[in-house]
Amino acid sequence: MPKRLQHETSPYLLQHADNPVDWYPWGPEALEAAVEQDKPILLSIGYSACHWCHVMAHESFEDPKTAEFMNEHFINVKVDREERPDIDDIYMQATLVFNRGQGGWPMTVFLTPDGRPFHAGTYYPPKPRYGMPSFRQVMEAVVETYRKKRGEVEKTAKNLAADLGRNVFEAMAAEPDLLSEALLDTAAENLIRRVDPVHGGLSRGRPKFPNPVNLEYLLRYHSATGSDQALQVVLFTLRKMAQGGMYDQLGGGFHRYSVDERWLVPHFEKMLYDNAQLARVYLHAWQVSGDPFLREVVEDILDYVMREMTAPSGGFYSTQDADTEGEEGKFFVWTEPEIRAALDGVVSNVDAVLAYWGVTPEGNFEGKNILHVADMIERVAVRNGLPVEQMRDDVSAARTVLFTLRKERPAPHRDEKIIAAWNGMMLAAFAEAARALDRDEYREVAAANAAFLLREMTVDDNRLWRTHRDGVSKINGYLEDYANVIDGLLELYQATFEARWFVAAQGFAEAALDHFSADDGGFFDTSDDHEELFVRPRNVQDNATPSGSAMIAYDLLRLTAYTGETRYEDAALSLYRSLGAALSEYPMAFGEMLIGLDLWLRRPVEIALIGDPADARMAAMLNVVRSAFRPLAVVALAPKDADSKTVPALLRTRTLREGGPAAYVCENFVCAAPVTTAEALAALLDSHPEATEPAE
Repeated sequence: MPKRLQHETSPYLLQHADNPVDWYPWGPEALEAAVEQDKPILLSIGYSACHWCHVMAHESFEDPKTAEFMNEHFINVKVDREERPDIDDIYMQATLVFNRGQGGWPMTVFLTPDGRPFHAGTYYPPKPRYGMPSFRQVMEAVVETYRKKRGEVEKTAKNLAADLGRNVFEAMAAEPDLLSEALLDTAAENLIRRVDPVHGGLSRGRPKFPNPVNLEYLLRYHSATGSDQALQVVLFTLRKMAQGGMYDQLGGGFHRYSVDERWLVPHFEKMLYDNAQLARVYLHAWQVSGDPFLREVVEDILDYVMREMTAPSGGFYSTQDADTEGEEGKFFVWTEPEIRAALDGVVSNVDAVLAYWGVTPEGNFEGKNILHVADMIERVAVRNGLPVEQMRDDVSAARTVLFTLRKERPAPHRDEKIIAAWNGMMLAAFAEAARALDRDEYREVAAANAAFLLREMTVDDNRLWRTHRDGVSKINGYLEDYANVIDGLLELYQATFEARWFVAAQGFAEAALDHFSADDGGFFDTSDDHEELFVRPRNVQDNATPSGSAMIAYDLLRLTAYTGETRYEDAALSLYRSLGAALSEYPMAFGEMLIGLDLWLRRPVEIALIGDPADARMAAMLNVVRSAFRPLAVVALAPKDADSKTVPALLRTRTLREGGPAAYVCENFVCAAPVTTAEALAALLDSHPEATEPAE
């Protein structure tokens, strides 16, 4: 049997290369074989860090008898959802239809030979249990139906394909006056109404996801309106999440989500995109509140990424697995005797440290302990007769000892493919943290990543590849790849003011407009020269990551402020005007869209700085711009001898004042009088004055 997956670059596909199943990767060979042999396609979609994907693989795909049945009756296709989000999105929509709104991974979809779905599910056990049929029973029923009721199969596939291909904007057309600040108010109110008042988060019950993009919107809403309620929702949620077991108390970084309502028991995989988004939310919350705890979380996340998720090339790896040696969470959990033995003689009071992290003989996860902050450190100190500073020192020492001990354990598998979109997200996080926290090492990591993306994942005419591994880049980039790389490059430009990053961002934006724009407004998720599927995906809702459409619209609005090119703004507005009241009625699905609409309605604050960044006066002005949370700010800087052909148009014709640095604060390219001191700039930004002086 040919091992067709052995030459793939996806670690997930390679995990299945030695299965007795005759797997095909997605592509013409599989589709042609299905047509020639008149067999239905069994499409299995998952990803390398997925726990239940591993379970189904062990139970079914490694079983010779199950594989024999699959090989006889199906063309079997394995897809990595992280490499192919287009295929994942199309067939997830079908799975949701067949399963009454329930979806997940592994995803198991049965297709006609031309690729249209006629039945779908997720995980199937090897034997019937929990009210679920066995995988073999499902396959036998599918084969029987395909043979004896082919007409019904074709009808189901045809009707569903038509439904999936329907224009997503048809039911959401907006009246022009819907795009108002009142819409933003309603969306914020609807989000705040969802908050869990006990445990935090924008949902009650379980499972519980962090929803960073919606928290980001509430922070921006607070910044614009002063809503203390919006701010408290965010601060309470962020603290609760970081105190829970979903946060790695020893090594930093967040796991995927919590299976309970308390953020205690995580699904143990760590995803690059979650940590990129959460690092930025915690950073912004620190800028607003000044709470040092939030800054520590930011630094712990980014230090974890530098230590464990950064390739020598500068790219960022994708995920770390939930399982170690076939056991979920094994790497991260502890028994009480293990911790007592490790901390004996290291801390002044072991019982106090155990109480702080909620460690008990019974454990909180299958007889073992997930470390979490069970009580305030001050209360634990008082109960155990310790000075608070001693308690802090003990916890710090214990963290160092346990982290060092944990490194000796077999580590979870790491998926080392590098995905453009997720790298763009983490690039933005490092770049923004570099300037807000004044951390040169973060700036260096960001610059190395951007250089990698431009060197290894970019081809002529500003086109991006989706994925890179072992020196090989492949698959046409998706809209989310362009959108997030642009966002990262714009953040890096604002951290370094090197014009090459801005030029690259604008080049990718032009490519996105050329290849992803839809004639009726908005954007497609795949380019016009991408592989043709029976549906061209066009998903406008956020999922675990912001929608590509929402991100590119936000990028285009920022580029409008930088360049004065109104066609960028027009392209963004074509998307917003297509969505209508859905933005305020279903804010959980449109957080990134609301962020962009907030920027458009409240208008970017254009800050043009002229002078040498090494000049102490300019450094002081930069500190004013960077220290506070200014979500509407679009910042550019150029020395007096900058090349006017490469710097953003926002900087052109600006001059030094009295031989020293100057700052111009503008809206819609109409500017207030330039200022030359940090104090004057702070007063100007904090008072939000109307622009009074025409642009020069």
